[in-house]
Amino acid sequence: MSPSDRRTFLRGAAGAAAAFALQPELLARPPRFAAPLAVGVIGTGRQGRALLGELAKFEDVTVAALCDVDPSRLASAARRAPGAATYATHAQLLAEATLDAVFVATPTHLHVQPARDALDAGRHVFCEGPLASTLDDCRALALAARASERVFQVGLQGRSDPIYGLARSFVRSGAIRDVLSLRAQAHEKTSWRTPASDPAREAALNWKLDPALSLGLIGELGTQQFDVVHWFTNDYPVSVRASGAVLAWPDGRDEPDTAACEFVFPKGVRLAWDATLGNSFEGTFEQFVGTMGTVKLAWNAGWLFKEADAPTQGWEVYANREKFHDDEGITLIADATKLAAQGKLKEGVGLPHPPLYYAVEAFLKSVAEGAPVVCTAEEGLRATAVALAARRAQREGVEVAIDPASLQVDGR
Repeated sequence: MSPSDRRTFLRGAAGAAAAFALQPELLARPPRFAAPLAVGVIGTGRQGRALLGELAKFEDVTVAALCDVDPSRLASAARRAPGAATYATHAQLLAEATLDAVFVATPTHLHVQPARDALDAGRHVFCEGPLASTLDDCRALALAARASERVFQVGLQGRSDPIYGLARSFVRSGAIRDVLSLRAQAHEKTSWRTPASDPAREAALNWKLDPALSLGLIGELGTQQFDVVHWFTNDYPVSVRASGAVLAWPDGRDEPDTAACEFVFPKGVRLAWDATLGNSFEGTFEQFVGTMGTVKLAWNAGWLFKEADAPTQGWEVYANREKFHDDEGITLIADATKLAAQGKLKEGVGLPHPPLYYAVEAFLKSVAEGAPVVCTAEEGLRATAVALAARRAQREGVEVAIDPASLQVDGR
């Protein structure tokens, strides 16, 4: 590295460290808006209820309407949002409720119609990720979002996570230098099955286990993580191999409960990703391995593992460190310098809210204040298209080339 390159690198790394000076109390305190917002939630299953929990933290936001085709889930959600009108169809909700924005949290294969209809009705839209279950539906939503003057945000949460934002500035500044490999996993001990006495209701509740409807582990979990890699590297894979099997829950399901993918990026860097519903060890994380260090992210926490020959930037003296077997990681903490001076460094570890909160907050700021959309429909399309390619590779047992045209809204 030449002296000028080294100076540029150090300035960039120092800038990334300076970005850590976010006030922890500002991360914890929900913002106030100039005018109150009325919102609706379409789909009140597990994710819809999680959204209601986060929306309740905002004083200037009222959940005015709820919609679900399942009466039991709708009644449960109504208890969490007292005063909200309830509807059996999204068409009724959009026609009768006075709303600024809607949150679409239906099953993935049912995203497209309520999201498009909400845009047509002049509502801002937060659409959960993955964007849709087919490339055609992804494109339809992306085109509708492009043509609309309303805010459209996809719920891919890494782009609004404060720790991920800090870590990205670190990686993009060259702090870990050249990226050599990428790794990610999503491990959770759960069956994904919801019992019900009525066969039709049980089938509807367990759509994730139906290969004809579901994007499986690769789509429902992987899309979130693939988007993180796209955002950090500003690149997209060119091919993928994938596999999957029922190993943990042999209960008659056809949808794999354990899956793995290997993506190849343009310069030869590979992403190894795996997921399982049979084990929770190490949970969910993404890992960026570079010639000068490794960044590991786990949604509400992050760490930097520096190589012995990595340059020192000075801020390390304030760092909180954690041991991982034989390695020592520097915890990525907001406002590390100030907290160290107060002897409260460890109090800054982690986030005061779950990642979903920050995605909701970002959307509300876009609606109320005109803030830039953190995850556009076009990026949602790209992450979902990558997942769809991996899904095909898993089903067919072949390496699938990812056509760059498949990542574009117009297909060209």
